[in-house]
Amino acid sequence: MQLNILILPGDGIGAEVTREAVKVLHKVASKFHHEPVLSEGLLGGIAIHKTGTPLPQETIDLALKADATLMGAVGLPEFDNVAPDKRPERGLLGIRKVLGVYANLRPVRSYKALLDSSPLKNALVDGTDMIIVRELTGGIYYGTPRGIEGSGANERAVNTMAYTRPEIERVTRVAFHLAQNRRKKVTSVDKSNVIETSQLWRKVVIEVAAEFPDVTLDHLLVDTAAMQLVLNPRRFDVLVTENMFGDILSDEGAVLAGSIGMLPSASIGDKKPSGAWVGLYEPVHGSAPDIAGQSKANPFGAIGSVAAMLEYSFGLKDEAAAVNRAVETVLNSGRVTADLKPSGKPATTSEVGDAVAEAI
Repeated sequence: MQLNILILPGDGIGAEVTREAVKVLHKVASKFHHEPVLSEGLLGGIAIHKTGTPLPQETIDLALKADATLMGAVGLPEFDNVAPDKRPERGLLGIRKVLGVYANLRPVRSYKALLDSSPLKNALVDGTDMIIVRELTGGIYYGTPRGIEGSGANERAVNTMAYTRPEIERVTRVAFHLAQNRRKKVTSVDKSNVIETSQLWRKVVIEVAAEFPDVTLDHLLVDTAAMQLVLNPRRFDVLVTENMFGDILSDEGAVLAGSIGMLPSASIGDKKPSGAWVGLYEPVHGSAPDIAGQSKANPFGAIGSVAAMLEYSFGLKDEAAAVNRAVETVLNSGRVTADLKPSGKPATTSEVGDAVAEAI
């Protein structure tokens, strides 16, 4: 198969971890006799520096032509105090909209080799294996009106949380389809006791659940869900929730995995005629400019994002499994970066990438 992929390295450590992910991609493609056809574009702070905008038109054109997009991370401290539409993160929101990806899948699993890396007790973390499905294009991050107005005592800020029935239906169906191939349980997270959007969310989720009689559905309020993630993470199989709740809860999942650098993600949209999903793939972590260029960055999340891309956008489940097995082999070997190795000599970013490629 020809794999037409756009690479967006982004900012900070994004370029470093993406380089290792591409290294692993080439190795798995060679082993299974596929042909990677890679293009590269600008997104985020580096795009602002070179073009004046966080999402150049050239990048949009490349993304629409590609079968999948693999991204690093965006964000630089120098843009922290500029208007939101001038920040690198605006490019990320823009590319999601351009590609029409509306469901963010964040797998969270514990590895035996990393149990001690989690601050939680081993007995709580061991056996964790869930996917958090976050709605990606609606809610408070996109709702209007929004902005800051007035001055002095009259200065106020407004953000709007809004959802439509179709937005809730489509992301809920993704969650249920995933659950059918897992442990057949979906947990929907909302705040329906006080928020009207959550009341509609719960109503629509219950209606969609009727289409999947083989899958069990339960509901949790978001504050209870946050608590259960650290008290009893094994209770979760597929967790589905709206945009802001999913953003927060999935980062909490990093505590279970041992490091936020371990978490991959897949942002998917509608299926193509082939049955594969349109997809944007990226590690969950940020650009971490404080360690950029020091070879300390953990590339496992970016490498795991390659596995997700192979499975969801190309339907290559055996290839995805080969990458995931190689990751586990390297974790068991102890050849890991400093965030996972509190004592002893850690591996560099490129050494981890080499090790995963060798293990495939």
